Amino acid sequence: MHAPIPAIEIRNLAKVYPDGFQALKGVDLEIQPGEIFALLGPNGAGKTTLISIVCGIVNPSSGTVRVSGHDIIRDFRAARSLIGLVPQELTVESFESVLDTVTFSRGLFGQPPNPAHIEKVLRDLSLWEKRDNRVMELSGGMKRRVMIAKALSHEPKILFLDEPTAGVDVELRRDMWEMVRRLRQSGVTIILTTHYIEEAEEMADRIGVINKGEIVLVEEKNRLMKQLGRKELSVHLQTPLTALPPALSNRPLELTDDGHTLVYSFDAQAEESGIPELLKALGDAGIDFCDLRTRESSLEDIFVDLVRARA
Repeated sequence: MHAPIPAIEIRNLAKVYPDGFQALKGVDLEIQPGEIFALLGPNGAGKTTLISIVCGIVNPSSGTVRVSGHDIIRDFRAARSLIGLVPQELTVESFESVLDTVTFSRGLFGQPPNPAHIEKVLRDLSLWEKRDNRVMELSGGMKRRVMIAKALSHEPKILFLDEPTAGVDVELRRDMWEMVRRLRQSGVTIILTTHYIEEAEEMADRIGVINKGEIVLVEEKNRLMKQLGRKELSVHLQTPLTALPPALSNRPLELTDDGHTLVYSFDAQAEESGIPELLKALGDAGIDFCDLRTRESSLEDIFVDLVRARA
């Protein structure tokens, strides 16, 4: 059995801009066919540069990129025809109708006309009723939908969504998540860059974290949550404290600024949580509490910790 050819295969990719800024530093990454891969990173981390190179918009300084086995430089046309890109910026201030704009996009990729496919894409994105409207008359959210329709017009096998829900309403965000799932079911590979952590948590199979041009981690989402997930127990006190009593200073405890809550951190995977001992120690110190709450760390906490650790 041969392993499937990766949808995207990136080896030792670097990008240095003419002003000397190094946007990418030796990036290695493989994305498998049919997966949803979320690339997380703070602004300026290199997410858009990475996507722009894979999509043939920016030239790499060194390294190789293959799209379903096609080298993006030697075999540009074949590689590019497999990719749909929804960029971050809205670039559809067109005088044309929605239907004409999306139909034209399909033709740009040398695909024969297929009105049934275009209609399906427009219906999936709630754009069919607007098909005769000029693009420039649409709201920002509707223009975003048009950009997605254009990216899907030529039936790509790989779809890049660069910050797809930045500045869009909740309804469009939900519609997009639904559409992404349907596309994946039809075999499309989806790469999503975002700094909305809940988007990655909701959608992705695997998550890569990029910071300062380097991939710092690639992991299955569920395993990442397990590996790095910590739990917090918040102990709400009857009487606020001004400082942590010496008897408790050797425990992973923090006192909130208002003195009303003690926050105890522990490993969610550990056999012993240490909570019974903590509660006994509180009792021995004469500290009464009125409420207990636990909280598991979210992907956001994990992400912030990772970026901070590599800063």
